[in-house]
Amino acid sequence: MASADEPRESELMQKIVSLCKRRGFVFQSSEIYGGLRSAYDYGPMGVELKRNLMSEWWRFMVHSREDVVGIDASIIMHPDVWKSSGHLANFSDPLVDCKVCGERFRADKAPKLAEGADAPITLADKGRAKAALDKLESQGVALRRDGASLLGAKAGPAGYVCSNCGSPFLSEERRFNLMFRTTLGPVDPIGDIVGMVRSAIAEGADDKQLRARVEAAMASSSVYLRPETAQAMFVQFMNTQQSTGIKVPFGIAQMGKSFRNEVTAEHFIFRSCEFEQMECEYFVPPGEGPKYLEYWKEQRMKWWRGLGIAADNLRFRAHDADELAHYSDGCFDVEYQFPWGWDELEGIASRTDYDLKAHAAGSNKKLTYFDPEAIDPTTGKPGWHYVPHVVEPAAGATRGVLAVLCDAYAEEAGDAEGKGARTVLRLHPRLAPIKAAILPLVKRDGMPEIARRIADQFFSAGVNAKYDEQHAIGKRYARHDEIGTPYCLTVDTQTLSDDTVTIRHRDDRRQERIKVQEAVDVVQRALKA
Repeated sequence: MASADEPRESELMQKIVSLCKRRGFVFQSSEIYGGLRSAYDYGPMGVELKRNLMSEWWRFMVHSREDVVGIDASIIMHPDVWKSSGHLANFSDPLVDCKVCGERFRADKAPKLAEGADAPITLADKGRAKAALDKLESQGVALRRDGASLLGAKAGPAGYVCSNCGSPFLSEERRFNLMFRTTLGPVDPIGDIVGMVRSAIAEGADDKQLRARVEAAMASSSVYLRPETAQAMFVQFMNTQQSTGIKVPFGIAQMGKSFRNEVTAEHFIFRSCEFEQMECEYFVPPGEGPKYLEYWKEQRMKWWRGLGIAADNLRFRAHDADELAHYSDGCFDVEYQFPWGWDELEGIASRTDYDLKAHAAGSNKKLTYFDPEAIDPTTGKPGWHYVPHVVEPAAGATRGVLAVLCDAYAEEAGDAEGKGARTVLRLHPRLAPIKAAILPLVKRDGMPEIARRIADQFFSAGVNAKYDEQHAIGKRYARHDEIGTPYCLTVDTQTLSDDTVTIRHRDDRRQERIKVQEAVDVVQRALKA
């Protein structure tokens, strides 16, 4: 079931994951305790890269225009927010278990075959294949074994097979809500639940009745970690508009953490249970959603390309009619060509007036906008009260980090003897964790003191720099190539005589002499380019 390019793609991801740990970009969460699945910590380089990416988004979306303002909402919101938005009822995945290998996965993300097509089952080794064959034969399934594979199985009517071993023998689908539930309040509800369970069992309640009683006992204290940042911007629509006086069309932007209890966490930080988003809800007059959908498509693609991502690695994918939410009249994904293939980086959706109307109904509060100059289409007179429509550009910050890492990663061959070979991250200079490395050639003759003074000048100017005197100069260049530092400034013997330093450019390794007093200005001008 693997593609021909899978080994190469897997090798590339392994190299990126290895570099991320070795150079302090991303660590496995709680690694000394064995790690926690689908949870990651951003190290000294990773936190800078992620913050730089999110700062660039905020600058582009909020600080460079007058029609978008920001908020920073609570991660925990009133549970009725998620009831009105539909998340409590609908935010779930079809979950199935493989009866052969035990893998649990989402049915809608599983490989799919035509009904009746051959579905070979591939296990890790011959022993596991034999045990699986014995298990299936005891259930009346006749297959034949060929080494570590079982042959003769056929895909069922649904067509999907196990994402791990290829088996079509799966459990019934169960709905799995993706929201993390917790409790809020001074009293732990577990005691009440235990008492309720004892009473229900004594009364002979079945599983369905027991579950209903547990849900009722938890309802008064249950809250949820937000699965997206969007809903707070709808809930705070009136407060934001009235406090700022901003006129439609306008947007509310927010960055921050969201949480989804993903069944399938995959591709390193691409899909994890805790992640960060960069979202904007742009409110427009009724009927103008399609126009602003096209506008935001152009704007968002411009931003991703402006980060230095290769144009060939970015594309739009229009959602098919059967993919669209019932309230949406158009949606496009910005996709990036990751090592495993094209996958979503950002969604841009025209959501009509569904969200504001849903929260108005759920809260019994009016969420409308009054334009005194617009003509009311029902009366033909000036002054129009309406529920705005919404266009939503919603990008993944953690996915964005992975995309820029994948796009920037390069390996360069050396000469015939291998000299000059290197691994380099060609990050956009504004994204780079460290903008300039200040390197004394040797740790004597006053060179460290001069380098320290130059580093202090960068710090005073607010430019993140790094004083680095460890190891030979070649190793230091290689280290900074790997973390994406765009400029290295070397203090050498010539510096002592003419007050100049060598500036080395990461991408082409070009070197030139510049005055010490010009160093900060040279780097700052390059960062603004």
